[in-house]
Amino acid sequence: MQLVKTALHTAAISALCASAAFIAPSFASSHREAPFITTAPKVDNTDFYMFRSYESGRTDYVTLISNYLPLQDAYGGPNYFKMDPNALYEIHVDNNGDAREDITFQFRFNNTLANGGRGVELPIGNQTVAIPLTQAGPINSVNSPASNVRETFTVNMVRGDRRKGTVAAIPRAAGGTTFDKPVDYIGVKTLGNSAAYETYANQHVHTVNFPGCPAGKSAGKVFVGQRQEGFAVNLGPIFDLVNATAAQITDPTLINAFAGNGFGIQDKNVTTMAIEIHKDCLTAGNGTGDPVIGGWTTASLRQGRLLSNTPASGHQTTEKTGGAWVQVSRLGNPLVNEVVIGLRDKDKFNGSHPSGDTQFLSYVSNPTLPALLGLVLADGNAAALAPTNLPRTDLITTFLTGINGVNKPTTATPSEMLRLNTGIAPVAFAQQNRLGVAGEVLRVGGLANLGNAVDLAGFPNGRRPKDDVVDIALVAMLGGLCVINGANNGLGLNGVPGVPSLTSVCAPASVPLGATSAAVHDGVDQAVVPFLTRFPYLNTPLAGSQ
Repeated sequence: MQLVKTALHTAAISALCASAAFIAPSFASSHREAPFITTAPKVDNTDFYMFRSYESGRTDYVTLISNYLPLQDAYGGPNYFKMDPNALYEIHVDNNGDAREDITFQFRFNNTLANGGRGVELPIGNQTVAIPLTQAGPINSVNSPASNVRETFTVNMVRGDRRKGTVAAIPRAAGGTTFDKPVDYIGVKTLGNSAAYETYANQHVHTVNFPGCPAGKSAGKVFVGQRQEGFAVNLGPIFDLVNATAAQITDPTLINAFAGNGFGIQDKNVTTMAIEIHKDCLTAGNGTGDPVIGGWTTASLRQGRLLSNTPASGHQTTEKTGGAWVQVSRLGNPLVNEVVIGLRDKDKFNGSHPSGDTQFLSYVSNPTLPALLGLVLADGNAAALAPTNLPRTDLITTFLTGINGVNKPTTATPSEMLRLNTGIAPVAFAQQNRLGVAGEVLRVGGLANLGNAVDLAGFPNGRRPKDDVVDIALVAMLGGLCVINGANNGLGLNGVPGVPSLTSVCAPASVPLGATSAAVHDGVDQAVVPFLTRFPYLNTPLAGSQ
């Protein structure tokens, strides 16, 4: 159902959707969002998903997906897109609302040349010479003898502080703590058609046992591998000062029909780290505490790096590293750093922790995005699009706490992260509302009719691949959902000291375009992107050669 086709006449609906506004100004997933991270794509996280699993028979589980290494062209050989063995990739979970990690999943990678580090060799004349490619023939099995490089990884589970907590290796159910990663989809001659590649990739969905979980609930899954980019966005036109007219982006009949149409980055691949774990393993008290959890993903590099001017033969790196881990990438809600945080503070945000997020509040309370849209779309008249209810306390509240009754924890320390109520049951893929919780409230005609709701398990209650966070974002950011009809709507949006009622937050004068603001969209439909209905949910990657 199109959000823009629905009448927006109840304060309950508007407040709920406006509360998604901080997470919403996301024109694209988090690609190349800060100056430093452009120099280190292997530690650039692009998207983070966290949701109750909707695969049949797995609905008591939570899936966490962290994507890295953006904008991969499938034909990018001969080395393709191996992960960085000198990096630490982490997924963090806060289960008591204090803005600090209680559980962390740590991924480390290792790339090993075949033949004892010499690589696959061929007899050429009277010599044996190493081949220059990733593969020496067709590949269809784990650790195939035709693979010139074996890509492996380990996963640790840390309880407590990520650096000082209790660390335990996550073992495979079949034994051992080393996992194989599938070769990127080089092409059909090496790895077969897409069905054959998916069969091969599925051999790398590892059954594991998570330490410290309740009895009978420790089994889960882990997968790391290349996937098709799952985020729909007109990336080029958006960053080209929104290369479309105001009439185009406020006309819902033009979705997928104006310049730059299509999915923009759907012809790219990413590298996915995915975990499926029983929900009681993640919540406080092993399932007896608050059902709301918060999550975010980070990547860190060692503080020191020494480059060799005479790299040793057989090694997959030319550097030696040392010193403390330094966080260089961070992502919770989609694209906060890319289009909310000012350019001068983007690297600072990537190195920050949720517990320190009050330092970035001015970017939320007085956002520049609406004014920028006004400048490029309304003949230089920023007021034509930018709401005037400043400071934007409606955005601050959601940024700080989550939505009461939906995904706000019992204790809500101000912080930016993706929050999920694990007590809300998922629905099958076909029944999911692409506009998440906001769209479902609109579909049933308001909060008074929530008994008729089918799907309350989507964004901003976590995030699923199908959730169209961009459309919700644009509408909320431009005030299209910020209409007034009473003060407190029961959602607890004014539960933070110093935050005024919705009456003063959403004054009619702050919504200059009214219904036009509610019609804004990015030109593409997230719901038609191809996905799997099973773990790891993101689609088979594109092949480098047909």
